[in-house]
Amino acid sequence: MKLPAALLSAALLLARPVGAQDLEPRAYSPSPIGTTFFVVTATRSAGGIFTDTSSPITDVDAKLGVLGLGAGHTFGLAGRQVLMLGAAPVVWGEASGSIGEDRRSVTRRGLGDLRVKLSTILAGSPAMPPAEFARAPRRTILGVSLTVVTPTGQYYPDKLVNLGSNRWSFKPEIGVSYPAGRWTIDGYAGVWFFTDNDEYYPGTSLRAQDPITALQGHVSYTLARRAWVAFDATWYTGGQSRIDGVPKADQQRNTRLGAMLAVPVGARQSIKVAYSAGATTRVGADFRTVTIGWQIVFF
Repeated sequence: MKLPAALLSAALLLARPVGAQDLEPRAYSPSPIGTTFFVVTATRSAGGIFTDTSSPITDVDAKLGVLGLGAGHTFGLAGRQVLMLGAAPVVWGEASGSIGEDRRSVTRRGLGDLRVKLSTILAGSPAMPPAEFARAPRRTILGVSLTVVTPTGQYYPDKLVNLGSNRWSFKPEIGVSYPAGRWTIDGYAGVWFFTDNDEYYPGTSLRAQDPITALQGHVSYTLARRAWVAFDATWYTGGQSRIDGVPKADQQRNTRLGAMLAVPVGARQSIKVAYSAGATTRVGADFRTVTIGWQIVFF
């Protein structure tokens, strides 16, 4: 039985802090119903953060580590395959920046915001048990998903730097996956929506943020059975914020590039290594990110 390619990619997405910069190849690849998986990921990000021109904090650098623990399960609903994922990230990081001529730094350790993702395949692959799935031909896939980020992470209203966001985030997305021999071409379009943070620094401010539109493109190549490599790109725009109704100059319009390698380990396990970096960054994090993930699957 071949391992579902989409499961580890989706779990890698869930193990990261929320943002439009996620890169997730083969996210809508089909899997047999009744599949359960567990995943552990380790992510290391480092780089600069471009702030808006009105901010008193400049020359910001950050280092961020994330240990992600996730689980997922596939099931059938009205003849369609549905994938449910959940993950809890444990985060530790350090950020430094300049305020005038002073250089200051801060460290944080704790739980990040919990994430849940529900996806389903609308066309191209109906819900199938493992035996039938193994015989099914590959077809073009049309899928949709909804990612929800909960305000459960560590948050201090009187602190400017936090691991949690103290708000809900929602990302509906539509994706297409086209197989061509050993190649797979993916394209997704989604929008992040955010509720307001009514305890923003120094604890009495209201922070609102506009939606962020995100586009992704991936080209992957199957090297051998269950082993593949992917090259990824994402572009996202929007996200201007307002503090107590005052607009900030933090409109995002950024691009990231990346690559992933997936390697099987035994019959039910796999390891994935991913790297991404900013190609163009107008406002926000310009991180170089490395992620290693291990997954075990039960049918």
